[in-house]
Amino acid sequence: MDAETLTMVFFIGGIVLMIIETIIPGGVSFFLGVSGLIVGALRWFGILDDPTTSIITWLFTSVALILAMRPLLMKYWGGDSSYKLADEDVEAMDEVVEVIEPVNADDNSGRIRFQGISWKAQTLEGEISAGQKAKIRYRNNVTWIVEPVDEIEQ
Repeated sequence: MDAETLTMVFFIGGIVLMIIETIIPGGVSFFLGVSGLIVGALRWFGILDDPTTSIITWLFTSVALILAMRPLLMKYWGGDSSYKLADEDVEAMDEVVEVIEPVNADDNSGRIRFQGISWKAQTLEGEISAGQKAKIRYRNNVTWIVEPVDEIEQ
């Protein structure tokens, strides 16, 4: 491969890698492309002549740009990220559920349907018969503690 063709490969390859960055964002292919343009320019001006030296320069320039510039780029143009602390117990409090097996305070043999799943349930006092509605107060291990729902609250 002659020197002029290799120079064009670095220029065109650099532009292609920078275009790929718009399709697959992440900041890596952009810097590989910039490095290709730098090496292409160095070859154009006659600073680099040897193909092996050109490839080694491209590799080191790429790594240097990625390590030095990517954190800065990601700081200002990074993607959106968010997180939410999920506490299902807090979100479940005061949810109205259906009692599918009688729930009482003596044992935890009663069951409710919450989020489409049958759960063990218990009351603090009294009994809630099957078919009635109950309100979740809190969870004790895997057993939901519920109370009856007043007719007014429904």
